[in-house]
Amino acid sequence: MFEGLKARLERLLQDHSRPDPRARAAALREAVLEAKVGIQTMRSALAATERELEAERRQLADAERRGQLAAQLPDQETVSVAERFAQRHRDRVGVLERKLAVQRDELTLAEREAADMLNEYRGARPGAAVPASIDAAWRDLEAAGADRPELELDGTDSRAETDRKLKQAVEEQLAFLKRKLGKDS
Repeated sequence: MFEGLKARLERLLQDHSRPDPRARAAALREAVLEAKVGIQTMRSALAATERELEAERRQLADAERRGQLAAQLPDQETVSVAERFAQRHRDRVGVLERKLAVQRDELTLAEREAADMLNEYRGARPGAAVPASIDAAWRDLEAAGADRPELELDGTDSRAETDRKLKQAVEEQLAFLKRKLGKDS
């Protein structure tokens, strides 16, 4: 489960250059939701392993008790069989303890990754802080003599109104650049 979550996150991070911030935010949202489902699945698997380990420990205790009882008998074959069963349960307890430790570590990693994705999603949503690349582009335009319009995108506008304001700002900047390059049409 963790491997699938990790692969999805890697694909998302490799596709960091998405030109459309809304598409990136949507992909991040989907990844966050998938991570939450994955974490719940991992928690369920962890709980199942804990139950399985507890049952195996009980069986080990029973096998050791039976081995002690068998040792009181003069039959060496019964003692040997009881010891084999006890050893089998000891080995299984060891494997389950290691499995449980790995599952806990994977869950911790997955929760950390999900928290990072959630923070990134919160920053990538429309109306969030302006990404650094957009801010850098505006600085370049301002250095060329353009004015940066104040769009007042505080999240209270409708999506259509926000799109209209952004489109108007882009058209104004394009007109400015055309004038500056002498390509006024």
